[in-house]
Amino acid sequence: MTGSWVALEAGADPVRRRGALHRAYESFASTGRVERPVRTVVADSWRRSVRARVGREDMARVELSDDELAAYRDAHPLAGAMPLFRELMGAYALDGRHLMAVCDAHGRLLWVEGHRATRRQADRMNFVPGARWAEAVTGTNAPGTAIAVDRPVQVFAAEHFQRPAHPWTCAAAPVHDPRTGRLLGAVDITGGDRLAHPHSLGFVGAVARAAESHLALLDPAPEQGSVRLTVLGRDEALLRAGGRTVRLSRRHSEIMTLLALRPEGVTGDELLVGLYEDESVTPVTLRAELSRLRGLLGPGLLRSRPYRVAPSVESDYDAVVRLLASGATTSAMGAYAGPLLPGSRAPAVVRLRRRLADQLRAALIAREDPTLLADWAYSPWGEDDLPVWRALAAALPASQRPAARARVEELDARQRLPRSARPPAGGT
Repeated sequence: MTGSWVALEAGADPVRRRGALHRAYESFASTGRVERPVRTVVADSWRRSVRARVGREDMARVELSDDELAAYRDAHPLAGAMPLFRELMGAYALDGRHLMAVCDAHGRLLWVEGHRATRRQADRMNFVPGARWAEAVTGTNAPGTAIAVDRPVQVFAAEHFQRPAHPWTCAAAPVHDPRTGRLLGAVDITGGDRLAHPHSLGFVGAVARAAESHLALLDPAPEQGSVRLTVLGRDEALLRAGGRTVRLSRRHSEIMTLLALRPEGVTGDELLVGLYEDESVTPVTLRAELSRLRGLLGPGLLRSRPYRVAPSVESDYDAVVRLLASGATTSAMGAYAGPLLPGSRAPAVVRLRRRLADQLRAALIAREDPTLLADWAYSPWGEDDLPVWRALAAALPASQRPAARARVEELDARQRLPRSARPPAGGT
């Protein structure tokens, strides 16, 4: 694996590259300009870190106590892959004086294992279990940036945004749920200059793929006859039925979402109103879409008069709704992979998307748990959510409030501007 994702090509001098990166880092810190030899993936991450108001001299903060961490990681899907991670990476980390780390999809470190002396050194920058290394909190780093861009990435020396991490090299790769494609977290290898080589990035990427295969074996395929729909955090739904997985088009994703949430059935007129903003769309157009969907799903699955799916469909959307209804806010937040079909403009889907987001947001604010609030605030969909940022600023310990309060002031000022003068979402 080479190109922009590799920090140092084979044969390059790490000492010279370290010096060049240090000079480029200082130039960016003082002028905001990116100079060679900074890679595009790092430059983009630096800019995101500035927009997130990450402090260059700060360190990651520990968010989970020992008891909270033990309970959380025991229930986390990546716990099932830990024996594999240890088998594939344990000896490599010990022999090379490296660390193996595994984080969740929010950048919280769940496990950090490896050479004892290296762990003591990493402790000084809070590279420890329970600490959040999300890019939006600690700036450019391999596990956080791998999650942010959803692909393997290597970070070397002054490519890290925070100065305490400059002595380190790390390579990380995201790990996904093999059934749904949902991002579960990332696996990382961290150490010194010897990791600044294409092999370390290729190695951690291979480990992530092996973990996904391992998790697929632990989670048997759905039984014949069951139908499962994944619609959160993705524009094109995944449908698992009859032992196979199908990626649906955007329109078919919208149709299946509405059918899944109405097991009793939906009339053609209700689908037409729910799917199309343009009132001039005719029933013939809808029937053509349904005919194509029926052919894609196979015989007997999509029925009419009224339109419905047999058997009923289980969706990740409905799972979050049930968890919220039972008061399981932490589990609901863990199951919420993002907004419902975020690119959809179908009126009924937009209403469902807003309803679920509003319900989850209200539960998080009422819970006043800074960790859960931070999960939302530092997510792509929550970075401009002023009520959540206000709640987070109030819930954090006094020493951690300044950055959250600065974000509240920024968002509050933006909302007071005329709509035409507001910067794009996520801008400064």
